[in-house]
Amino acid sequence: MTAIRVTGAPALQAVVLGTQDVTERLAFYVAVMGLVPSCSAEVAVYDLGEGGDEAVALASAVMAAQGQLSPEAVRARLGSLAVAAASRLRAGKAAGRGLRLGSGEVTVTCSHHAHAGFFGLEMLTLSHRRFDGLGGPAIQREIFVSGDAVTVLPYDPVRDRVLVVEQFRVGPFRRGDPLPWQLEAIAGRVDPGESPENCARREAVEEAGLILGALIKVAEYYPSPGAMTEYLYSYVALCDLPDGIAGVFGQVEEAEDILGHLLSFDALAAAVASGEVGNAPLLLTTFWLQRERHRLRG
Repeated sequence: MTAIRVTGAPALQAVVLGTQDVTERLAFYVAVMGLVPSCSAEVAVYDLGEGGDEAVALASAVMAAQGQLSPEAVRARLGSLAVAAASRLRAGKAAGRGLRLGSGEVTVTCSHHAHAGFFGLEMLTLSHRRFDGLGGPAIQREIFVSGDAVTVLPYDPVRDRVLVVEQFRVGPFRRGDPLPWQLEAIAGRVDPGESPENCARREAVEEAGLILGALIKVAEYYPSPGAMTEYLYSYVALCDLPDGIAGVFGQVEEAEDILGHLLSFDALAAAVASGEVGNAPLLLTTFWLQRERHRLRG
């Protein structure tokens, strides 16, 4: 019988192998990642790799699904898991305590993958310390798991105009909105190994054919913290927006069909006031630009 040996970064080995059911855990990880051993007559060697922070975070996400999802199901959403794992690392570097008085003590007693597609749905049983210092009861929560994303609004301070994009959105459609095409800022998921700023520049090329100038951060925030892990970085980008620059763009392999609109700032503000702009990032960014516009033009 051929022996099995595992090599690679100790931190990665610790996550993958754990302390119990080592053979089953390794078999699951190998199947998900498609690892092929280097073999001799006596030993099959599985190399897990160098194990940087993102690799370890991804391995943790993969192994959390063992016993709940098949290796094939996990492998099919490795890209989404990698985005979510990178987002968790980014979250761990968040600013410290300011006004918030919560203890930070949260205990998870059960985590169940209720759905695993491009996005995930997890059911958690958890408890946390209350503001009165007592331990809270066990509560169940369902959480929509996705990754960090970016929105960016190109603004031409010379012409005092912006470029927004229009595309079909399934959320408004499923809600029953008779016109589920939304006016939005350019947006996209932050890829593993990519900074939010670089993501904004990449998405501007993909969705609008634009090369952005200086990026100015508007805010970073959870759009719906009661139900979603999503975290947004919103920017205004200084940009040259001459007549005729708007067009139809998008990634064909992602079935994107994205139309650009050149609008004066006053037209954008009017669309916000009338309710035609109905998504939070563009609303927030418009209000920020309304406050800072004269400074940027100067």
